[in-house]
Amino acid sequence: MRLYEYYINEVVPKLMGTFQYKNRMQVPKLEKIVLNMGLGEAIQNIKIIDTAVDDLKAIAGQKPIITRSKKSIAAFKLRTGMPIGCMVTLRRKRMYDFFSKLVNAALPRVRDFRGISGKAFDGRGNYSLGIQEHIIFPEIDYDKIDKIKGLNISIITTARTDEEGKELLRLLGMPFKN
Repeated sequence: MRLYEYYINEVVPKLMGTFQYKNRMQVPKLEKIVLNMGLGEAIQNIKIIDTAVDDLKAIAGQKPIITRSKKSIAAFKLRTGMPIGCMVTLRRKRMYDFFSKLVNAALPRVRDFRGISGKAFDGRGNYSLGIQEHIIFPEIDYDKIDKIKGLNISIITTARTDEEGKELLRLLGMPFKN
């Protein structure tokens, strides 16, 4: 059963019972997932952006956009418009496929993994997660990596509170620490 079907058949009834929703449309759901790679070292070596775009494209299954600096900072030798990262926004089927891959394949590959923190919510039910090594994803070939990069993952939900968002992600399989 696909993750979306599991959400409709299993998660929605559980959340309706837990939070006493009167309508199925009140039940929180995943809205989008944003993947971001900030590459400060791209100031010295512009080729890092190209490899990051290729890696993020393999991980997400969608072409990322290159983010550029908004203002100049002389201390960092940064000028306005220089490429300093890349990001991709996933919605609908790709979002659910990526979430399933993150929970079932990538996170268990983290060294000494004991679960993720349940404290990274923003107060409105959205969750942010930082990954230090992007090589935990099965699409990345370790032999072809020139530099290990970090990755920020933001999971945006329609939940109104952190408790609703955490329960939604827990029911979808997110391995939170106890």
